[in-house]
Amino acid sequence: MALLEHISDTVLGTIFDILPIAAILLFFQFLVIREKPVNLAQIAWGFLYVLMGLSLFLVGLEQALFPIGETMARQLTSTQFLYGSDVAPTAPHWQDFIWVYVFAAAIGFATTVAEPALIAVSVKANEVSGGALNAWGLRVAVAVGVAVGVAVGTFRIVTGTPLPLYIMAGYVVVMLQTLRAPRGIVPLAYDSGGVTTSTVTVPVVTALGLGLASAIPGRSVLIDGFGLIAFASVFPIMSVLGYTTAAAWRRRRKAASKRDEESQP
Repeated sequence: MALLEHISDTVLGTIFDILPIAAILLFFQFLVIREKPVNLAQIAWGFLYVLMGLSLFLVGLEQALFPIGETMARQLTSTQFLYGSDVAPTAPHWQDFIWVYVFAAAIGFATTVAEPALIAVSVKANEVSGGALNAWGLRVAVAVGVAVGVAVGTFRIVTGTPLPLYIMAGYVVVMLQTLRAPRGIVPLAYDSGGVTTSTVTVPVVTALGLGLASAIPGRSVLIDGFGLIAFASVFPIMSVLGYTTAAAWRRRRKAASKRDEESQP
């Protein structure tokens, strides 16, 4: 009974979230463009599907993914798991948390690959590029960036080093990569960093950061617990730019090698 009440409350909240989007679309369609959509019934059914799917998805996140993220972070950082006893050293070493970094990278990769926003962007990128951009390859490149970023972010929480230093260094690398990357891929790479901060990745990564900060002595949940999402945003830009730059270099080298073979008698 409690679950049904929770589902109904989530559906109601989702309706209020979607209403502004529907109102804006209807306003421009009927009052600005002044044309009736030819597929109005299909659009209405689509909104209903979005409403029900998003509501159930949010319930699933709250009931499963968010709690398991907190539980895993708490278990992986427990003194019993790390040191085999209930007594922890006064100054934990960063190497003690290797499994935390592995879990952070794995969960970052898995949640990003399943991210609906990334799937939509990769499919559209594949369509508009005429198949030149592989949708699965783009998803994997972004997921690798998130995996590395979240792992580095958990290392920062463990060591207690300042967050701004990492983020500033990351964006310096992004700017240098932008100068060398193909112009056509730069906007997509920047968007790839944004689509990772969506419905699947954010709850799990946030739960991991909060659980990790609360489990390590001397860490502030407010200061150290948040910030992992920033890593999940900047590192995918780096990975996509690096992936496309390497692919472009490989194509140029292959073309040059082919020209050299054809020029030889």
